[in-house]
Amino acid sequence: MDFIAGSWAGPATPDEVIEDRSPADLSMLLGRFPWAVAQVDRAVSAARAAHVGFAALPLHDRARLVRRIGAVLEEREEDLARAIALDIGKPLWEARLEAQACSAKAGITADEGLKLVADFPAPGQAGAECRFRALGVAAVLGPFNFPIHLPNGHILPALACGNAVVFKPSEIAPHAAEVYARCLEEAGVPGGVFNLVQGGPAAGAALSAHPGVDAVLFTGSWGVGQAIQRANQGQTKLLALEMGGKNAALVLADADLEKAAYDVLFSAFVSAGQRCTAASRAVVVGDAPRFAGRIAQLAQQLSIGHPLDEGVFMGPLASAAALEKFEQGLRATDAECLLAPHRLRPRGLDGCYVSPSVHFVHQRRGTAYEREELFGPDLAVYPAASEEEALEIANSTDYGLAASVHTRSEQTFDRCQRALACGVVNWNAPTVGASGRLPFGGLRRSGNHRPAALWSTLYCAAPVAVMRGDLALDRKKLAPGVSWVDE
Repeated sequence: MDFIAGSWAGPATPDEVIEDRSPADLSMLLGRFPWAVAQVDRAVSAARAAHVGFAALPLHDRARLVRRIGAVLEEREEDLARAIALDIGKPLWEARLEAQACSAKAGITADEGLKLVADFPAPGQAGAECRFRALGVAAVLGPFNFPIHLPNGHILPALACGNAVVFKPSEIAPHAAEVYARCLEEAGVPGGVFNLVQGGPAAGAALSAHPGVDAVLFTGSWGVGQAIQRANQGQTKLLALEMGGKNAALVLADADLEKAAYDVLFSAFVSAGQRCTAASRAVVVGDAPRFAGRIAQLAQQLSIGHPLDEGVFMGPLASAAALEKFEQGLRATDAECLLAPHRLRPRGLDGCYVSPSVHFVHQRRGTAYEREELFGPDLAVYPAASEEEALEIANSTDYGLAASVHTRSEQTFDRCQRALACGVVNWNAPTVGASGRLPFGGLRRSGNHRPAALWSTLYCAAPVAVMRGDLALDRKKLAPGVSWVDE
């Protein structure tokens, strides 16, 4: 169902129905979700009607609401985690971390994020100050890989800054989105201030291009991000776009190879490779074939199974379509295959399971496999003769989200960090995982210079310059050439 103006209701005449089946067990039906593009108009109208009064609330009242949402999300963590696990196949241990991040975001937003949009005076200029105002109606378009955490990372800052929200989740994870929306309802979000509209790509396109929307907050693919930009040509709404990556882990000659192997393994295969910060490339200075062989050996030992089973590291891909797209992307390479992927049936289940794959790129050819985001459990290993060549390989992509550098030398890391065209660069750590207390975003195809995480409030509020004048006319301050005649 949709949640519009504080009430739950499906469309009277659906365009289609999403049949939500768990990728862990395709025989498990999580729900049927009818949707219609017409619901977008209803949701935007409800948000516009609610926005003005909500934006007029004192900042501390909106911050209190965000903290209350965080408290409900914390109380419902297990429900949220199970919904995530069943909807997209994320192992329960990992789904719990996602649910915990949602409640943590509330405190970070209220206590730290709002400081970035706090009013401040102009230094040395009496009567001059900067204030911040809400944008209006924010459309939040969510991805499937973090179906709650990433939309929540837009929604809470938008609410804290006084915006009304219309949330269109991924059609792959409608069940998790409904559980989340019921948490916000329980927290007492005013009617119309938060709205949920289910639907397929047509609903997302209608929402992102809607003239009643003032901002589009999007996490997803480069292709969809480009479509959002094209659809909004001629409009002046704010677009905050995070659009994935083709991320590299640099393993330099002085690295601890076992530590680097673990970090690269984790970066490549956690979430079944379905993270925007996943390492799809390892660039190795030194014995690259040996390192690639070690990764292939370790990858074969990973536990793959149903997301609710104990001891499972990797679950299925999020949908049958995601699995087919991943396999199609692998067919675009002529790199040496060290570990071939295979479809799996753990416990005899009919699901979207696939084993990890490892390739070795002897010669770069600029194929789609080398350039494009695969979004699945695959790692390509590249040999490099030097640090300079490793950096050149790492930067030889149109994306610029995340990278890691494995070296014992802080000086070397600092040099590499400056050379890498990325928004996230980690030292002797996985490429995945980010701090909510730092900005998060990428360069080039990975984003449009609107970093999220701590800085998300900055794209949810508009600065307003205010200058105070005198209460009464001071004839001594009249501009040259202006004469004033008393009546």
